[in-house]
Amino acid sequence: MPSLLYVTVGCHLCEQAHAVLARAGLADAVQQVEIGYDQALAETYGSRIPVLRIEPGGRELDWPFSAADVLAIV
Repeated sequence: MPSLLYVTVGCHLCEQAHAVLARAGLADAVQQVEIGYDQALAETYGSRIPVLRIEPGGRELDWPFSAADVLAIV
């Protein structure tokens, strides 16, 4: 299962998080998940996005995070 980046449309912080993943060389290994279409995800992540969930294991990084933060836990 790929790692997940929880995002929503129009979120500039989500765009920044994706750029951080690109700098870490992981943009293609992370699937973006739009939380706006799922009530449970919106309730869980709505005030926290962007959130990176590292699989396997399910460890989560809330924004802000750096490329070094991401690489330290993958």
